[in-house]
Amino acid sequence: MKLSVVIPAYNEAKRLPKTLDAACGWLCENMDDDVEILIVDDGSTDDTVGCVRPMLEQYPYCRLIGDGINRGKGAAVRRGMLEATGDIRLFMDADHSTHIREVVKVLPAIEAGADVVMASRQHPQSDISRHQSWLREHMGMTFNLLMKHYVDLDFKDTQCGFKAFTAAAAKEIFSRAQLDGFSFDVELLYLAQRLGLTIREIPVQWIHRENSRVRMLIDPVLMFRDILRIHRLHRATDFS
Repeated sequence: MKLSVVIPAYNEAKRLPKTLDAACGWLCENMDDDVEILIVDDGSTDDTVGCVRPMLEQYPYCRLIGDGINRGKGAAVRRGMLEATGDIRLFMDADHSTHIREVVKVLPAIEAGADVVMASRQHPQSDISRHQSWLREHMGMTFNLLMKHYVDLDFKDTQCGFKAFTAAAAKEIFSRAQLDGFSFDVELLYLAQRLGLTIREIPVQWIHRENSRVRMLIDPVLMFRDILRIHRLHRATDFS
Protein backbone atom coordinates (compact mmCIF):
# COMPACT_ATOMS: atom_id res chain seq x y z
CA MET A 1 0.00 0.00 0.00
CA LYS A 2 1.45 3.35 -1.05
CA LEU A 3 1.29 6.46 1.14
CA SER A 4 1.28 9.96 -0.32
CA VAL A 5 2.06 12.89 1.98
CA VAL A 6 1.11 16.36 0.74
CA ILE A 7 2.74 19.40 2.39
CA PRO A 8 1.45 22.82 1.30
CA ALA A 9 4.06 25.54 1.71
CA TYR A 10 3.94 29.32 1.57
CA ASN A 11 7.07 31.20 2.67
CA GLU A 12 8.33 28.24 4.70
CA ALA A 13 12.06 28.53 4.00
CA LYS A 14 12.88 28.54 7.73
CA ARG A 15 10.65 25.68 8.85
CA LEU A 16 10.19 23.35 5.89
CA PRO A 17 13.75 21.89 5.63
CA LYS A 18 13.63 20.78 9.27
CA THR A 19 10.17 19.30 8.78
CA LEU A 20 11.27 17.41 5.67
CA ASP A 21 14.33 16.00 7.41
CA ALA A 22 12.25 14.82 10.37
CA ALA A 23 9.39 13.43 8.26
CA CYS A 24 11.61 11.69 5.74
CA GLY A 25 13.78 10.22 8.49
CA TRP A 26 10.78 8.82 10.33
CA LEU A 27 9.15 7.43 7.18
CA CYS A 28 12.37 5.73 6.06
CA GLU A 29 12.75 4.01 9.42
CA ASN A 30 9.14 3.06 10.03
CA MET A 31 7.27 2.59 6.75
CA ASP A 32 7.82 -0.58 4.76
CA ASP A 33 5.44 0.41 1.97
CA ASP A 34 6.03 2.85 -0.87
CA VAL A 35 5.99 6.52 0.10
CA GLU A 36 5.91 9.77 -1.82
CA ILE A 37 6.01 13.32 -0.48
CA LEU A 38 4.61 16.16 -2.54
CA ILE A 39 5.68 19.64 -1.47
CA VAL A 40 3.27 22.12 -3.05
CA ASP A 41 4.72 25.62 -3.19
CA ASP A 42 1.92 28.18 -3.05
CA GLY A 43 3.75 31.02 -4.77
CA SER A 44 6.27 31.67 -1.99
CA THR A 45 8.14 34.97 -2.11
CA ASP A 46 10.99 33.80 0.11
CA ASP A 47 13.52 31.03 -0.66
CA THR A 48 11.19 28.09 0.04
CA VAL A 49 11.80 26.61 -3.41
CA GLY A 50 15.54 27.17 -3.21
CA CYS A 51 15.71 25.44 0.17
CA VAL A 52 13.74 22.43 -0.99
CA ARG A 53 15.40 21.74 -4.35
CA PRO A 54 18.73 20.44 -2.92
CA MET A 55 16.81 18.10 -0.64
CA LEU A 56 15.14 16.35 -3.60
CA GLU A 57 18.41 14.55 -4.38
CA GLN A 58 18.74 13.39 -0.78
CA TYR A 59 15.11 12.23 -0.71
CA PRO A 60 14.26 11.00 -4.23
CA TYR A 61 10.68 10.12 -3.28
CA CYS A 62 9.98 13.83 -2.71
CA ARG A 63 8.49 16.01 -5.44
CA LEU A 64 8.22 19.78 -5.59
CA ILE A 65 5.27 21.17 -7.52
CA GLY A 66 3.78 24.63 -7.95
CA ASP A 67 3.48 27.31 -10.61
CA GLY A 68 4.64 30.34 -8.66
CA ILE A 69 1.15 31.73 -8.04
CA ASN A 70 -0.26 32.27 -4.56
CA ARG A 71 -3.79 30.84 -4.49
CA GLY A 72 -4.19 29.73 -0.88
CA LYS A 73 -3.67 26.67 1.28
CA GLY A 74 -6.84 24.99 0.03
CA ALA A 75 -5.72 25.27 -3.58
CA ALA A 76 -2.27 23.91 -2.74
CA VAL A 77 -3.65 20.91 -0.86
CA ARG A 78 -6.17 20.22 -3.62
CA ARG A 79 -3.47 20.19 -6.29
CA GLY A 80 -1.25 17.90 -4.26
CA MET A 81 -4.05 15.46 -3.51
CA LEU A 82 -5.12 15.23 -7.14
CA GLU A 83 -1.53 14.72 -8.34
CA ALA A 84 -0.72 12.16 -5.64
CA THR A 85 -0.60 8.49 -6.59
CA GLY A 86 -0.87 6.80 -3.19
CA ASP A 87 -3.55 4.41 -1.99
CA ILE A 88 -3.71 6.60 1.14
CA ARG A 89 -3.27 10.36 0.77
CA LEU A 90 -2.45 12.50 3.78
CA PHE A 91 -1.88 16.22 4.07
CA MET A 92 0.06 17.80 6.91
CA ASP A 93 1.31 21.27 7.81
CA ALA A 94 4.78 22.51 6.97
CA ASP A 95 5.41 23.43 10.61
CA HIS A 96 5.05 19.76 11.66
CA SER A 97 2.70 20.70 14.53
CA THR A 98 1.26 17.20 14.07
CA HIS A 99 4.21 14.84 13.59
CA ILE A 100 4.16 12.41 10.68
CA ARG A 101 4.37 9.51 13.15
CA GLU A 102 0.67 10.08 13.88
CA VAL A 103 0.06 8.25 10.61
CA VAL A 104 0.28 5.04 12.65
CA LYS A 105 -3.18 5.93 13.97
CA VAL A 106 -4.49 6.68 10.49
CA LEU A 107 -3.69 3.33 8.91
CA PRO A 108 -5.75 1.14 11.30
CA ALA A 109 -8.72 3.51 10.97
CA ILE A 110 -8.67 3.19 7.19
CA GLU A 111 -8.18 -0.57 7.39
CA ALA A 112 -11.27 -0.66 9.61
CA GLY A 113 -13.35 1.02 6.91
CA ALA A 114 -12.85 4.78 7.21
CA ASP A 115 -12.72 6.78 3.98
CA VAL A 116 -11.57 9.98 5.69
CA VAL A 117 -9.51 10.21 8.88
CA MET A 118 -9.19 13.57 10.59
CA ALA A 119 -6.95 14.48 13.51
CA SER A 120 -8.78 16.28 16.29
CA ARG A 121 -7.09 18.39 18.94
CA GLN A 122 -10.37 18.29 20.88
CA HIS A 123 -10.42 14.50 21.10
CA PRO A 124 -10.33 13.50 24.80
CA GLN A 125 -7.26 11.35 24.19
CA SER A 126 -5.25 13.99 22.31
CA ASP A 127 -2.01 15.25 23.82
CA ILE A 128 -1.62 19.00 23.32
CA SER A 129 1.98 19.72 24.26
CA ARG A 130 1.69 23.47 23.71
CA HIS A 131 -1.65 25.23 23.38
CA GLN A 132 -2.62 28.12 21.16
CA SER A 133 -3.39 31.45 22.79
CA TRP A 134 -6.68 31.88 24.67
CA LEU A 135 -7.96 34.08 21.84
CA ARG A 136 -7.14 31.56 19.10
CA GLU A 137 -8.70 28.67 20.99
CA HIS A 138 -11.92 30.56 21.64
CA MET A 139 -12.08 31.81 18.06
CA GLY A 140 -11.85 28.17 17.03
CA MET A 141 -14.73 27.22 19.31
CA THR A 142 -16.86 30.00 17.87
CA PHE A 143 -15.97 28.95 14.34
CA ASN A 144 -17.04 25.37 15.08
CA LEU A 145 -20.40 26.53 16.44
CA LEU A 146 -21.03 28.58 13.30
CA MET A 147 -19.95 25.67 11.12
CA LYS A 148 -22.33 23.28 12.87
CA HIS A 149 -25.21 25.73 12.45
CA TYR A 150 -24.65 26.59 8.80
CA VAL A 151 -23.32 23.37 7.25
CA ASP A 152 -24.48 20.78 9.81
CA LEU A 153 -21.06 19.30 10.56
CA ASP A 154 -20.83 17.95 14.08
CA PHE A 155 -17.06 17.98 14.57
CA LYS A 156 -15.20 19.77 17.34
CA ASP A 157 -12.02 20.43 15.36
CA THR A 158 -12.17 20.78 11.59
CA GLN A 159 -9.02 22.90 11.26
CA CYS A 160 -6.27 20.57 12.43
CA GLY A 161 -3.98 20.28 9.41
CA PHE A 162 -3.62 16.52 9.43
CA LYS A 163 -6.21 14.61 7.38
CA ALA A 164 -6.02 11.40 5.37
CA PHE A 165 -8.15 9.96 2.59
CA THR A 166 -8.33 6.76 0.63
CA ALA A 167 -7.41 7.32 -3.02
CA ALA A 168 -11.04 6.88 -4.07
CA ALA A 169 -12.28 9.35 -1.43
CA ALA A 170 -9.59 11.88 -2.35
CA LYS A 171 -10.60 11.81 -6.01
CA GLU A 172 -14.30 12.16 -5.20
CA ILE A 173 -13.81 15.01 -2.74
CA PHE A 174 -10.99 17.07 -4.23
CA SER A 175 -12.39 16.95 -7.75
CA ARG A 176 -15.46 18.77 -6.36
CA ALA A 177 -13.76 21.11 -3.86
CA GLN A 178 -13.55 24.80 -4.79
CA LEU A 179 -12.46 26.81 -1.74
CA ASP A 180 -8.87 28.04 -1.79
CA GLY A 181 -8.57 29.59 1.68
CA PHE A 182 -8.24 28.22 5.22
CA SER A 183 -11.89 27.13 5.43
CA PHE A 184 -11.25 24.51 2.75
CA ASP A 185 -11.20 21.86 5.52
CA VAL A 186 -14.88 22.50 6.22
CA GLU A 187 -15.73 22.10 2.55
CA LEU A 188 -13.84 18.78 2.40
CA LEU A 189 -15.78 17.38 5.34
CA TYR A 190 -19.05 18.76 3.99
CA LEU A 191 -18.43 17.01 0.67
CA ALA A 192 -17.40 13.77 2.38
CA GLN A 193 -20.58 13.79 4.45
CA ARG A 194 -22.79 14.55 1.45
CA LEU A 195 -21.09 11.72 -0.47
CA GLY A 196 -21.95 9.30 2.33
CA LEU A 197 -18.31 8.57 3.13
CA THR A 198 -17.19 7.27 6.52
CA ILE A 199 -15.33 9.91 8.54
CA ARG A 200 -13.29 8.97 11.59
CA GLU A 201 -11.78 11.35 14.17
CA ILE A 202 -8.55 10.30 15.86
CA PRO A 203 -6.55 11.69 18.79
CA VAL A 204 -3.12 13.12 18.09
CA GLN A 205 -0.13 14.63 19.77
CA TRP A 206 -0.03 18.27 18.70
CA ILE A 207 2.19 21.22 19.53
CA HIS A 208 1.40 24.83 18.70
CA ARG A 209 4.04 26.48 16.53
CA GLU A 210 4.58 30.22 16.44
CA ASN A 211 4.36 32.26 13.21
CA SER A 212 0.98 30.88 12.16
CA ARG A 213 -0.13 31.87 8.67
CA VAL A 214 -3.62 32.72 9.94
CA ARG A 215 -4.20 36.49 10.05
CA MET A 216 -6.15 37.15 13.21
CA LEU A 217 -8.31 40.03 11.93
CA ILE A 218 -8.83 39.12 8.28
CA ASP A 219 -8.93 35.33 7.97
CA PRO A 220 -11.76 34.64 10.48
CA VAL A 221 -13.99 36.96 8.46
CA LEU A 222 -13.02 35.26 5.21
CA MET A 223 -13.57 31.82 6.73
CA PHE A 224 -17.06 32.77 7.92
CA ARG A 225 -17.84 34.11 4.46
CA ASP A 226 -16.69 30.83 2.92
CA ILE A 227 -18.89 28.80 5.27
CA LEU A 228 -21.87 30.75 3.96
CA ARG A 229 -20.73 30.02 0.38
CA ILE A 230 -20.46 26.25 0.73
CA HIS A 231 -24.15 25.45 0.14
CA ARG A 232 -24.28 27.84 -2.82
CA LEU A 233 -21.13 26.41 -4.39
CA HIS A 234 -22.49 22.87 -4.29
CA ARG A 235 -26.18 23.34 -5.02
CA ALA A 236 -25.71 21.77 -8.44
CA THR A 237 -23.15 19.15 -7.33
CA ASP A 238 -24.00 15.56 -8.19
CA PHE A 239 -23.56 13.48 -5.02
CA SER A 240 -24.92 10.26 -6.48
